[in-house]
Amino acid sequence: MYLYYLLAALACWFGLQSLLGGVRFAAYVRRETSRPNLQFQPFVSVIAPGRGLEPGLADNLRTLLTQDYRGYEVLFVFDAADDPALDVVEELQRSSQLATKIIISGPATDCGQKVHNLRVAVTEIDPESEVLVFVDTDARPGKQWLKQLVAPLADETLGASSGYRWFVPVAGGIASRLRGVWNASIASALGHDQTKNFCWGGSTAIRRTTFERIGISERWRGTVSDDFTITRVLKEAKLPIHFTPNCLVPSVGDCDFKELLEFTTRQIKITRVYAPHLWLPLLLGSALFTIVFFGGFILLILQILQILSNSYVVPAVVLLIFTLGAAKSFIRFRAVSSVLTTQTSRSDLAAHILLWPVASLLYLYNAITAGVSRRIKWRGITYELKSPNEAVIISRDPQ
Repeated sequence: MYLYYLLAALACWFGLQSLLGGVRFAAYVRRETSRPNLQFQPFVSVIAPGRGLEPGLADNLRTLLTQDYRGYEVLFVFDAADDPALDVVEELQRSSQLATKIIISGPATDCGQKVHNLRVAVTEIDPESEVLVFVDTDARPGKQWLKQLVAPLADETLGASSGYRWFVPVAGGIASRLRGVWNASIASALGHDQTKNFCWGGSTAIRRTTFERIGISERWRGTVSDDFTITRVLKEAKLPIHFTPNCLVPSVGDCDFKELLEFTTRQIKITRVYAPHLWLPLLLGSALFTIVFFGGFILLILQILQILSNSYVVPAVVLLIFTLGAAKSFIRFRAVSSVLTTQTSRSDLAAHILLWPVASLLYLYNAITAGVSRRIKWRGITYELKSPNEAVIISRDPQ
């Protein structure tokens, strides 16, 4: 029991620190969203790499063509001319006056398909473009997204401006809501410390001169993760990354448990390869939580069965840890809801408060799996992640 008490003390300490981090995140969101918008609107090239159809694709892409922004173009990039998503894009083009391009990149051979699409697309941008913006096709940004994402780059000392995803369930369901809770803990890792922020490939803006000067396109060669690579190159160049809370982007849709496990494990496998310094603390931290929190329930059962002597310490520890995590989830959800005012609901809030221990257990599963395998499947393509600079394509599914 003394070992359990020691581990419990550590878990409570980390839980308290995590709660304080949530408070800082909420304060940062309030501060940033209350600032007046900067009127910095250079010509922008928005690059949207895609592959195949997905639920809500037309609604997602339509938002890219209706931004409240002075001058920009959108480049849709696919690996094959027979991609069924092209029909959706062409239909949207017919009803829009915005300058758009469809680029067929061809199949990737020495890197991830998304990265390959991006590398081809950056060679096709308008010569007048001053800023590159990368967006995912499962994101559904608001009308002010582009303006708010680009505005921080008025500060030429910044390396990039980034938002992050926030999963919004449609029909609901445990798997869909658990995916949102799992993802939310990553969102609140962003904040005022620009040296610790990271780029999310689904909503990142970078000056073209910066992109070319630090050679991001060349550094993408051989990689699968576009955003981890951008983040690493910017940090090597000592260029800060600004997190823009107004650019928290809803990703609307549902998933089943198979898709949940595939998505979450893929994310942590990529993290294991591209940021191993984050993977080990995740493994140890989630293991500590699982031992103390879920182990506490086992000890309570043993006490009820009178196999162990009764003690108020164990239930107090379990309750304290749950309360700390629930409080952080509540604070984080309220902060995000102030940005995504029409995208969140009370049922989502209940899921974030109640399901966070399960999300932590899922993190442990992800971290363990990432420790024994580097094979991922992404958009129908299976990769073996040999190293941060080498990805081998194992197979491709028909689109």
